[in-house]
Formats: sequence, C-alpha cells, structure tokens
Amino acid sequence: MKTARRHDIDWLRVITIALLLIYHIAIIFQPWAMFIGFVKSEQPLEGLWTPMTMLNVWRIPILFFVSGMGLFFAMRKRNWKQLIGERTRRILLPFLFGVVAITPLHMFVFQEFYKLPLGYYPHVGHLWFLGNIFVYVLLFLPVFYLLKNKEGGKFKQILNRLMSNPGGPLLISLFFMLEAILVKPQIFSLYAETWHGFFLGGLAFFFGYLFVYSGQHFWDTVKKWRWGYLALALVLYVVRYFEFQLEAPGYLMALESNCWIFGVFGLSYRYLNKPSQLLSYLSQAAYPVYIIHMFVMYFGALLILPLNINPWLQLLGVIVFTFSVCYILYEFLIRRVWFLRPLFGLKGKHKNSVAKKVLVSKS
Repeated sequence: MKTARRHDIDWLRVITIALLLIYHIAIIFQPWAMFIGFVKSEQPLEGLWTPMTMLNVWRIPILFFVSGMGLFFAMRKRNWKQLIGERTRRILLPFLFGVVAITPLHMFVFQEFYKLPLGYYPHVGHLWFLGNIFVYVLLFLPVFYLLKNKEGGKFKQILNRLMSNPGGPLLISLFFMLEAILVKPQIFSLYAETWHGFFLGGLAFFFGYLFVYSGQHFWDTVKKWRWGYLALALVLYVVRYFEFQLEAPGYLMALESNCWIFGVFGLSYRYLNKPSQLLSYLSQAAYPVYIIHMFVMYFGALLILPLNINPWLQLLGVIVFTFSVCYILYEFLIRRVWFLRPLFGLKGKHKNSVAKKVLVSKS
C-alpha cells in the first residue's frame, strides 16, 4: 500500500533534533552540568534555565511519538521480517557502532577538558534513545501488524470517534499521567537510562503509531484545536513555575508535556506539510548529526570556553561550532564515504547512484 509522505513529520524530526542540540549546548552553561556528565562553563548562564524548563518536558517524548509514526509508514510496504531487517540496519547497527566508536569520543574530550587520565570504555551515552526505539519495535510489532490486518475493525472505529474531538488526545494523556504516578520519577525530565524514560518512551512510541493509524481524524483535531492545547500547556507551565518551582507532580508534567506536543503537531500539520529540497537534505542529515553531535559539542566547548569573552558569546560560539562542524562531517565524510553511511543510519545507495550517474553521462 502506497501512502503520501508526511512532510510535517519529517520537519518535526529535523526541528526537534535541532532543539535537542541547542538544549544540550545550554546545559554546558548550567552550574550542575558536570553532575550529569557534561563539560561546564565557569561563567554560567542560569537565566537560560527558564526557557529550557519549558522545553525539557516534551523535547524527548515528541521524538518517541515521531518514531512511532515513522514505524507506521515503514510497515506500509514491508512484512515483519523485512521490517526487522530494515530497523536492524537503520537503528541497531548505528547504536552498536556508536557505543564502541562514537560515545567514547566525547568521553575523551570530557577527560581532556578536566585533565583526567584518558581511558576508553564503551557506553551508550546519548544513544540510549536508539536502544529504546529498537526494543519498542520488537515489543510492539506483533500488536501493530495485528492492527494493520484489521484496519476496518471496531478498534479503529472507536479510535476514530475518540480522535474526532479535542478531548480524545487529552484522554490518551491519562496513560502518561498514570505512568508518572506509578513510576514516581524524582525528576520528570530525566529520561536517559531510567525506567521512567523507558516506559514514557514506550507509551509515546505506541500512541505515535496509533495517531497515524487512526487516520485523518487526529490530525484534523490537533490542527483545529492547536492553540487550545498550547494555551493549556502554557497555563500548566505557569502553575509549575510559580507553585512548584518548576518541578510539579509528575502527572501534571505529563499532561503539560502532551499538550505542548499536541499543539506542535497541530502547528506542523497546518504549516509544514509541504515538500522542499531543504527538507529532503535535512531529513537525511538529522540522524547522523544526532549521533555525532555530543563529541563535536564537547570539542567546541574545549576550544571556546577557555577564551576570555562574554558567556553569551561563548554560547553563540559553541552553537555555531557544533552546527557547522556537524554539517562538515556529514556533508564531506559520512554522506560521501559509502561504508560509513550504514554506520550512521543512512541507506547504502550512494555508491550505486554515483555509478549510475557515471554510466548515464558516458552513454
């Protein structure tokens, strides 16, 4: 079955990964950065924490939602064996390669930054996200194929009716609120390598699939009510800021997180569901850039933080350095060297396409 490409979902993947990079760079300028394994500026910018706290409750969950949506489209043209093979190449291979060859690089830079003895050890680092996604694929695939084979069944009809009104997506939030109540995360936005992150990510992945599976109803609803969801999210954030010093009870933060996400889905569906050459390029680049950004960012900090300049200039310098060097590595190395492409989640067709172009030019 052929389905139209959803350009807004591609844009969301690109934008959220870009926000992730900026968020990680901003952590460098927080006084607690070293406690979570980041290099730390001696000139903190604590004022950054306020906008960061607005972002941190939904920046990772939305990526899990989008990943579940991506699986829906991948299943349209693959059986379960083909899908597991494709996800193994696109997710598991880059994850394993990254654990042994990429994440140790930013640990080397960390050690150099703090004048620690250099030592190598494989670790998941920021690639924990990929490990979770691969596990979710294996866990949910039987359920998803069962749903795919019964697309005209009662479950989909109920889901369609539920998603046809603005309360439907909010009702789904009850599962996320229950997760926060049961798991009791000490810090809601601490997702990496925690049970909270695993269960929350699993819910987002599962419902991301269901939102696309339900058809047009969900997208019409979030497009129509996008400003309402964003307004509710803002109210919950204001309550969190003034009443709870930014760390509200988990069930409130779960509801706030989903309201931001539903509003963003509505905005992107309304304004970003359009093809463009820029999107085609960025959607390919986003995954490799996510994989390499940490060691590039740490190296930029190693070079820029010792400079005796204003911390806002340091922040800008690290941002420019990280995005520029990630682009250079992607464009001139990862994208062009055929054997590197699959290690960073890219399809290994570049070599063949170049060969075809040569043959065409000679004919």
